[in-house]
Amino acid sequence: MTEAGPVVTMCLSFAKQPLSTKSGSCGSVVRNADLKVVDPETGGSLDRNQPGEICIRGSQIMKGYLNDDEATARTIDVDGWLHTGDIGYVDDDDEIYIVDRVKELIKFKGFQVPPAELESLLVSHPDIADAAVVPQKDDAAGEVPVAFVVRSAQGFELTEEAIKEFIAKQMVFYKKLHKVYFIHAIPKSPSGKILRKELRAKLAATHS
Repeated sequence: MTEAGPVVTMCLSFAKQPLSTKSGSCGSVVRNADLKVVDPETGGSLDRNQPGEICIRGSQIMKGYLNDDEATARTIDVDGWLHTGDIGYVDDDDEIYIVDRVKELIKFKGFQVPPAELESLLVSHPDIADAAVVPQKDDAAGEVPVAFVVRSAQGFELTEEAIKEFIAKQMVFYKKLHKVYFIHAIPKSPSGKILRKELRAKLAATHS
């Protein structure tokens, strides 16, 4: 559950007269609400199919956090836009997709790298059972993406270089992996959320 909650989209497949929806889509924006996608760094509005922070405005959103004006000001701007903290985009058919969280973005020389995008590609590899991507501090770039990978049963010979090459062939230069660590399991919460804090701690211990 994010700040967006259930007040941003409606799934058309559950409408009174159901319509088809695309795989991965969250549906379309609810009636009597405005939605825009903005660049998390500049705040400028983005076009369709460009991922950025999803912002929502309408009578259905919360008025603010109880007795916490500072948190309210960080979430709802002066124009009434609630900044959900979700990274997503709107396609040509007005369907909304959420791909990551703003706080999870990896900042590489001013470029933004969504970990979930790399994770989705990694687990599509037949020799990878699970994966997680986190930032590693870098003097030149600020942060670089590194991966923790669980090999599949048949992938015991899978190497770090093979994984790096697999990603590099399909991603732009700033989304390339700079390091791959093989582990037995990705730490997750009971709900299945990747515990990135534990992986960042493991990374810090490795370089201490």
